[in-house]
Amino acid sequence: MNQPTLVLNVALLLIAASSARGEDVLPGTKGLSWPEADLSKRLMDGAHAFVERKIADAAVQRERYWNYDFASREAYVASIAANRKRLQTLLGAVNEHVPVRMERYGDDANPALVVDTVHYRVLQVRWPVLEGVDGEGLLVQPKTKPVGHVVVIPDADVSPEQALGLAKGLAPQRQLARRLADKGFEVIVPQVVSRTKRLTDDAQLARADYTDREWIYRQAFHMGRHVIGYEVQRVDAAVDWFAGRRSSNKKIGVAGYGEGGQIALFCGAINERIDVALVSGYFDSREEVWREPIYRNVWSRLKRFGDAEVASMILPRQLIVEHCRFPDVKNHKGDIETPSVARVRKEFARIPTHDILPLPQLVAGDQEPGEPFSDEAVKAFGEAFNVAISPSGTNPPTDRAENSLAERVGYDSPKQRQRRAMTQLEEHVQSLVRKSEHVRDAFFLYKAMPQLPESRWSTEWRHPVHSPKPFIEAAKAFRRRFYEEAMGRFNEPLLPPDARTRLVSETKDWKAYDVVLDVFDELFVWGMLVVPKNLKSGERRPVVVCQHGRNAVPRDTIDAHKTAYNDFAAKLAERGFITFAPHNLYRGEDRYRWLDRKANAIGCTLFSFIITQHDQLLRWLDTLPFVDGDRIAFYGLSYGGETAVRVPTILEKYCLSICSGDFNQWTRKVAATDQPFSFMRTIEWEMPYWNLGHTFDYAEMTYLMVPRPFMVERGHHDLVGRDHWVAHEYAKVRWLYAQLGLSERTEIEFFQGGHSINGQRTFEFLHKHLNWPQTMQSSRTFPYR
Repeated sequence: MNQPTLVLNVALLLIAASSARGEDVLPGTKGLSWPEADLSKRLMDGAHAFVERKIADAAVQRERYWNYDFASREAYVASIAANRKRLQTLLGAVNEHVPVRMERYGDDANPALVVDTVHYRVLQVRWPVLEGVDGEGLLVQPKTKPVGHVVVIPDADVSPEQALGLAKGLAPQRQLARRLADKGFEVIVPQVVSRTKRLTDDAQLARADYTDREWIYRQAFHMGRHVIGYEVQRVDAAVDWFAGRRSSNKKIGVAGYGEGGQIALFCGAINERIDVALVSGYFDSREEVWREPIYRNVWSRLKRFGDAEVASMILPRQLIVEHCRFPDVKNHKGDIETPSVARVRKEFARIPTHDILPLPQLVAGDQEPGEPFSDEAVKAFGEAFNVAISPSGTNPPTDRAENSLAERVGYDSPKQRQRRAMTQLEEHVQSLVRKSEHVRDAFFLYKAMPQLPESRWSTEWRHPVHSPKPFIEAAKAFRRRFYEEAMGRFNEPLLPPDARTRLVSETKDWKAYDVVLDVFDELFVWGMLVVPKNLKSGERRPVVVCQHGRNAVPRDTIDAHKTAYNDFAAKLAERGFITFAPHNLYRGEDRYRWLDRKANAIGCTLFSFIITQHDQLLRWLDTLPFVDGDRIAFYGLSYGGETAVRVPTILEKYCLSICSGDFNQWTRKVAATDQPFSFMRTIEWEMPYWNLGHTFDYAEMTYLMVPRPFMVERGHHDLVGRDHWVAHEYAKVRWLYAQLGLSERTEIEFFQGGHSINGQRTFEFLHKHLNWPQTMQSSRTFPYR
């Protein structure tokens, strides 16, 4: 051990010993015994325990959203209508279909007619779904009047050709589309978005470790859309095509396995034209849905929808659930594992039953689960159409044409369809990204300030400013919506803070204390309070809350001498400010991402924790005798800068906010696929927020700061974004402040640097708006070198 390390360790032992004796504790608080090195992990562990408790609570409280009316079938359907609409919204299946039609397509290499048998023909088809988005797959047309119409939805990575037995890869039992075609059904088999790893020569994208489904999921989620929702709409359009041409006594069904089973369940719940649904290899308890692949993450699902609740919306139509072996999927930022039959039976038993409703049917053995589309499940599905379907091994396919097109060299339609499916969905989402600025204006700005559209385009040379009061009043509803619907709010009362402290560092100018405050039973606040030594008796000073970024700790902002932070919390204390450096939960890489993922299941995010922690912190700071509670400011870098446009916008106790190294065009930053600095090219899979692209970008978040001062600090060489992105988004903020006569309350500083605290004009901004004289200066050079 070298001499400096030995000296430091001895010093830390002395501090710990003095704290244990009850010395060097902030007056009015208890001593803190938890080791500083353990606090970050302890905080993360507590947050995980807390959110898992809230997930369990959600399952118990779910029934409050459901008021089934069993007076009649019509009354039952009416009683679930609002929940049907809510599910549709959460899946992002919200766009109206374009007029439906079925088109045959092909070329010399892959003609429309794939195979012609004695009893049916198989055609390559596509059908329009949304503007620029088609469904594609194979259509089986029987040569006699169809006995029914079914959309068979394969698992991801299973092609329509395999589902029909026209290509290798599936055992005969699993070829449900072929088995139905043999019995005279008209069948559509859509192409499902693959879950294979996304192939790319781009090293940055390769490190992000995408599957095709995640690629669509990540960009779509931020725009209020979902890969699940897109596939639901593709099947819905096919069902609607069936509905427009079926005879009055023929039923329409959906049947799927794995991802296809998920789509079949949701389609059955949403589209009332579906008469029969067979869900195979998907039905389960969803209380640990956060363990499943990331592309199954549905915002706030567990607040209202377990699988039983979704299944209840298929009733009074017919539902068959088959418990079989689930797809084996690992390391897709989550796994798929086959649940026990007992767990499936328990969830199935929660589906409501009544004399007015047909009984849903569960096909599940008592032994190990078997392969999908068992004879019992398929028999039950056929009986719903009054069609007897023989066991899979008794009538092998004998009427298939020899050397079908699907087996010929050069037939590449599944891969071509997959590429088109991906391209169309990406282009649809990116069109939403491009249009989102105008959507957000209509959502917020012109509603909060309806006089703006007229005055904005006036040709007069000079324009009057507007009173900020109407805007401030109108913004209250948007602030509540931002908190409750975008960030997510835990509805639980705060505990008394029960502050525990200990001295951890000291200079000639200040003392720094570890501080721990209770928030909820499992969750607490940890941070470091830096108190200048020249405080006078009875004096109340302003506070600057100094927020670190990703993977940092509070001490990094005080005396760790890191160039990103330049000890700015200590330097501000040397200028006479009280500072507090909280620890936010974005440390530990995927550990905090999984925390966010768990929270998403109940309509919350990582910031649901952080906002609550800062709320408790502000309440406690306000009680300290040397703090002026009306002058508490926020200043954060990187993820701390992200915090600067989320926490102070909601917690009005923060009298101003400074965003450093983060301010951006957030929608493009998160969801754009054509930008080199986009999170679509990085490992940060927690960055999408549900539908935030259509509601709140950084300008809209900052609008919620009005009339409080707000500042942006931006290094020209900071790779989190581009100057012109930042300038464009900030210009909207500057424009609004000017219209309200508040232009002196907002600033931006560009400096010749990177991703770091510059501490020049931002310090001046703090002195000015916290009304603190600049007579005291730090004796150290800035930035730290």
